[in-house]
Amino acid sequence: MKKDIILAGVGGQGILSIATVIGDAAINEGLFIKQAEVHGMSQRGGDVQSNLRISSEPIASDLIPKGGCDLIISMEPMEALRYLPYLSKDGWIVTASEPFVNIPNYPEIECIRQELSSLAHVISLDIDAIARDAGNPRGANIVLLGACAHLLGIPEEKLMDGIRRIFSRKGEDVVNANLYAFEAGRRSIS
Repeated sequence: MKKDIILAGVGGQGILSIATVIGDAAINEGLFIKQAEVHGMSQRGGDVQSNLRISSEPIASDLIPKGGCDLIISMEPMEALRYLPYLSKDGWIVTASEPFVNIPNYPEIECIRQELSSLAHVISLDIDAIARDAGNPRGANIVLLGACAHLLGIPEEKLMDGIRRIFSRKGEDVVNANLYAFEAGRRSIS
């Protein structure tokens, strides 16, 4: 088993929380992981990205080569396109459909949607609306995790256990809200 994943978004959207849950689940599944993150701009709403490599065999490098990414998980549609050169020809993109417009020259959203729709393997969904409907408006990142869970190669129960461990310090209500957001994300693509 080998999965090379790029997680992308804007600072404050919860990309690093997704990476932490996936990493925790992978370790508890007995897999090897390597992670590299760029999050220095996160306080200013800049782009945030994390390379997450998961394998049943030891991993030499924490960086994903161009054309080697199996999955791009993105909280923001333009950020998904930023890492397109890294996506393998059979790779998947799972992204939020709605933009987080944080720059004055943000491209036309229809151009971004058109580019995404021209690709072979894309799941695009309004994670903010799904999170609100699930009663957890701050859980859009966990909705996105649920939507891509079937592509990770890790049993979904391990991911749910990871959510329990990662959010347990925030209390049972937060854990349950995030588990519900995860399930809402899973259901949204079926």
